[in-house]
Amino acid sequence: MITRTEAFKLIEEKIANVNLRKHMWSTEACLRVLAPRFDADADAWGMAGLMHDVSYEDAEKAGGDLHLHAEMGAKLAEERGLSVEGVQAIRAHAGGVSRETDLDKVLYAVDPLTGLIAAAALMHPERLGGLQTRSVLKRFKDKRFAAGADRDQIKTCSEFGMELDEFASTCLEAMRGIRGELGL
Repeated sequence: MITRTEAFKLIEEKIANVNLRKHMWSTEACLRVLAPRFDADADAWGMAGLMHDVSYEDAEKAGGDLHLHAEMGAKLAEERGLSVEGVQAIRAHAGGVSRETDLDKVLYAVDPLTGLIAAAALMHPERLGGLQTRSVLKRFKDKRFAAGADRDQIKTCSEFGMELDEFASTCLEAMRGIRGELGL
């Protein structure tokens, strides 16, 4: 199984965009916090979150197909020894493969939420330290704000039994826990 240190090294090699790296760290943090809710292994879920976009820039170079980055990332993660469940979740997070497991569903919903939270934090004078869930939800309603954060995808949190406000609050707290690394 790939270690977290090895995954960080791989991300440094494969991902030049610092904001994309921060997105991957944010996704890891959210999945680690959410895993116990599903009686899942926080380390295994965190690794899937950390590696979910590892081939994003490679896919951009190959034509920018969203599904391609998920497939390429899943193959790379599988080669590096990520769990079968983690590999499946990476494949499913871009919507090209059906979401079957809790991890598939949670990663799919967390992915755009981290971007929305980061964008909301950038608008707040205290960044993540002062950002409140109600502010995130207000930004959620404004479709022009962080337009790339697919609201319908975020709302799939209902598929795994979480209300939007609880989901946003949980992920906000997870990201707040790594705000130093995120620079937010």
